[in-house]
Amino acid sequence: MKKNILLLCGGGGTEHEISIVSSSYIEKTLNEMNLYNVIKVEIGKDKIFRRFNPINQLNEVVEINFSKELIGKTKERLHFVIPCIHGPPGETGEIQTYFDLIGLPYLGCGPEASIISFNKITSKLWFSALGIPNTPFCFITSIEDKLIAFDFLKKHKKIFIKAASQGSSVGCFQVFEESTLEEKLKEAFTYSNYVLIEKMVSARELEISVYEYDNQIIATVPGEIICPSKFYSYEEKYNPQSKTLTKVVASELSRDLISDMQMHAIKVFKNLKLRHLSRIDFFFTDENELFLNEINTFPGMTPISMFPKMLENHGHSFSKFLQEVIENNIL
Repeated sequence: MKKNILLLCGGGGTEHEISIVSSSYIEKTLNEMNLYNVIKVEIGKDKIFRRFNPINQLNEVVEINFSKELIGKTKERLHFVIPCIHGPPGETGEIQTYFDLIGLPYLGCGPEASIISFNKITSKLWFSALGIPNTPFCFITSIEDKLIAFDFLKKHKKIFIKAASQGSSVGCFQVFEESTLEEKLKEAFTYSNYVLIEKMVSARELEISVYEYDNQIIATVPGEIICPSKFYSYEEKYNPQSKTLTKVVASELSRDLISDMQMHAIKVFKNLKLRHLSRIDFFFTDENELFLNEINTFPGMTPISMFPKMLENHGHSFSKFLQEVIENNIL
């Protein structure tokens, strides 16, 4: 009898719709494998779990109990979960904490690694502690500390204001003038309790897929995001009219630079206790400086997403990757 794989998507956050698109790619891959019974469930914006029926429409309200069963009109034993949720509660450790509590295995990082990686401030503190270069930054925990941000702007002239716990550039703002700084700080605080202030650099945006395959940690060659506006915003990432280009293999990078990026990416993967998959993003500046930017513990799986493309370009099969993780962890 086929094992039941719960494909969980949505989440109700700012990346809810993108999660739905990513889940469709994973669902298609799993169905083509014909090895498992795929049960697709959305966490709605109202926090209610609803199951997709065979024609991919939401209808049945369900819940997951401590016996690792999906309860709706019937009870079905769950054997593995793919929490395809970008942002809260999927990349923030919340859903992973529950699955650990009930003993249900799942794809991706555990709670602590998820929390560390998703918080832009915490992750940069880790990068610095590990000796991995990252862009100059400071942070504030209250608008009352705004003078720290003003001093940082005076020093660096061009900065980013970033809500610490958001993904896909949500709550992220460019600031060039003191007159707009306080407004952007206040807006960032509507997305997160902590705000990162970061030096803006003129740089190429490079990405590496890091994942476990055949009992090894693999770091691909870098891909590249080429964004004409120089700010890879949420709209640039997901708008069909976006002029941003993606290159699965970045051009004109030296072997030493690629080696350094792979070394840093694997170091972060190991030391932050990441698991199964990640996309690790870098800046390579006009001054030939390399900075680690951020970690994505559940990268996008849309038709234009880089993680599966870079994995396949590296000579590996995405379906084999999924099967290997499932078979090594399934109940």
